[in-house]
Amino acid sequence: MPFALISHSDCARHRVALHHPERAERLAAIDDRLIASGLDLVVQHHEAPLATHDQLLRVHSRDYIEFIESSAPAGDEMICIDDGDTVMTEHSLAAARRAAGAAVLGVDLVATGRSWGAFCNVRPPGHHAEGARAMGFCIFNNVAVGAAHALAGHGLERVAIVDFDVHHGNGTEAIFAGDERVLFCSTFQHPFYPHTGHEAETPNLVDVPLPAGTGGDAFRAAIAEHWFPALEEFQPQMILISAGFDAHVEDEMSGFALTDEDYAWVTRELVRIAWSHASGRIVSCLEGGYALNALGRSAVAHIKALID
Repeated sequence: MPFALISHSDCARHRVALHHPERAERLAAIDDRLIASGLDLVVQHHEAPLATHDQLLRVHSRDYIEFIESSAPAGDEMICIDDGDTVMTEHSLAAARRAAGAAVLGVDLVATGRSWGAFCNVRPPGHHAEGARAMGFCIFNNVAVGAAHALAGHGLERVAIVDFDVHHGNGTEAIFAGDERVLFCSTFQHPFYPHTGHEAETPNLVDVPLPAGTGGDAFRAAIAEHWFPALEEFQPQMILISAGFDAHVEDEMSGFALTDEDYAWVTRELVRIAWSHASGRIVSCLEGGYALNALGRSAVAHIKALID
């Protein structure tokens, strides 16, 4: 059974301002490193479909989806759709729908046994997008769309989402707040953008805020102490990963000091849990990671650990 690598050329056509960190070269950095590592010949490549309205409506409001669709500009125009620097240009709507559709396809492939794991090399990222709000470079919440599809489209009863991006996945947390079918586990730098996280304890939430300067040893210890017991108790039938690589020591977007091997370690541990409770079913979606060399290496270390 193959491992799926899901992407689409539309994702690279999502244009941002000059010097914007969330740029198309991120995807190429991962692709280039995959080729250099030889893993490109091992994975099975799939083109991401466009997420449907019904799939998006499981996590986003109808008004919000209509706002995004009506905001899509033409030609060379660039508009900001939040109070920060989340932008849309001519191809951004297609890219956002492909990014969410990649998570849906990943879930379909894994849930039906056509693939035993999947990595979605897509942009824009998703974990900051709330049900009715774009933010933090995110338009649709890709991993949330995938998790909701696993529940509604495949009848799963317990889905875990784990998020090791350096920024708190506030959108994912808000979308599934109080939903006992979804366990959300996250680590993130705190205080840091978006200045949320660990504000309320709920049965389906395991937030682990960590201070600037956190390195691999502290990161691993926190995950082992907080994530793993919760995941073992929850016994997920599928694990989805918000795979952000911006906590890397080489990434100037954060104050963490993780390395390629830290990402490989957490991935191996998540694969172990997936095989214990979910028949190995695991789908990973790219979130952050802005130092191109570190992103390429870390993503490939992550993918190799998923495959191994």
